[in-house]
This record gives sequence, structure tokens and C-alpha cells, in this order.
Amino acid sequence: MIIVQAELADLPRLLKFRTDAAAWLTRLGIDQWSRPFPPEHIAESIRRGEVFMIREAPQSDAAATVTLDRDADPRLWTPDERAEDALYVHKLSVDRRYAGADLGGRILDWCGDRAARVGAQWLRLDAWTTNPRLQSYYRTQGFTHVRTSDDPSVVSGWAAQRPAAFSSTHGLDDSDLEGVTAG
Repeated sequence: MIIVQAELADLPRLLKFRTDAAAWLTRLGIDQWSRPFPPEHIAESIRRGEVFMIREAPQSDAAATVTLDRDADPRLWTPDERAEDALYVHKLSVDRRYAGADLGGRILDWCGDRAARVGAQWLRLDAWTTNPRLQSYYRTQGFTHVRTSDDPSVVSGWAAQRPAAFSSTHGLDDSDLEGVTAG
């Protein structure tokens, strides 16, 4: 698998990742991502170079996507935590065709490696507050639960982190990203 920076032309596929995941989650009885997401928000992340596509080959359909940035939600992270150097995982989605192949875990390891390479101390994320299955998955990936927001406007309020760590075993080729830093 290779990782490439997303381009604006990838926006329809990125939106499809979200709608496909929402449909699958709905079948599981989980309301995650059930509300439409503003395409312009994703387009801005693409323009900033924060969105990545994971493909089997350069021109193949994307198997997964992740956004990696320095965007710490102040409703989830304290001022002291936001002052710490960290990268944040957002919108990690794996096409169901690749389910069970640990692609998500490899992407998280790649994100942790990338965080370590830019000198970050932490790799952080938030997960849907009402999705205990996803929270459990992140725990198996080495994340420690920090807190869950009690703010009713925060639907993705389960905050977790793990130390940023170098990894050469993620098996994802990012050689085309030399010199690209998150955020």
C-alpha cells in the first residue's frame, strides 16, 4: 500500500468514505457520521496538505483515508494539553473491502511515526461518544482514554492519546511524501 496526499479531485471519494461508513454503522445501530459533513471543511484540510489517501497502487481506488493535523478541539483538550506537541488523527476510514486486514492499525502506526518524525510527543484522537466498539478498537491500538466530554454538542467526545513513536513496520510506502509535514 502507498500513501499519497489527497487532492481536491479526491473530494467525492472522501465524501463517499464517510457516507459508506455511516451506512455500515447505521446497520450496526450506531449513529456515527449520520449527519452530512460539509465538503468545504474537507476541502480546506486537503488544501492544507493534511488529508492522505491509502491506495494499493498510484492510480487505484483508495482503500482508506486519514486526516492528520494539529487541530486540537478546545472542547476536548485542556489548555495545557493543547500546549504539548501533538498530531491529531481525524476521519480515519477504511473501505469495508479491506476490513480485517489491520489496515487501520497500520495507518495509526504510520501516523504515530509521522508524529515522532516532526517531534510531537503525542498522537491523539477523538472517537464517537456512543461507539464503544470504536473506543475499544483504539484501546487495542495502544491509545489511553483521557476523558469523555460531557458537552452535549460534542458527538465525538471520547478523547484518547498514545505516545508518538517511530515505526518502520507499518508497511505503508510514503516515499512520495518526503518533506511533507502534517499541519
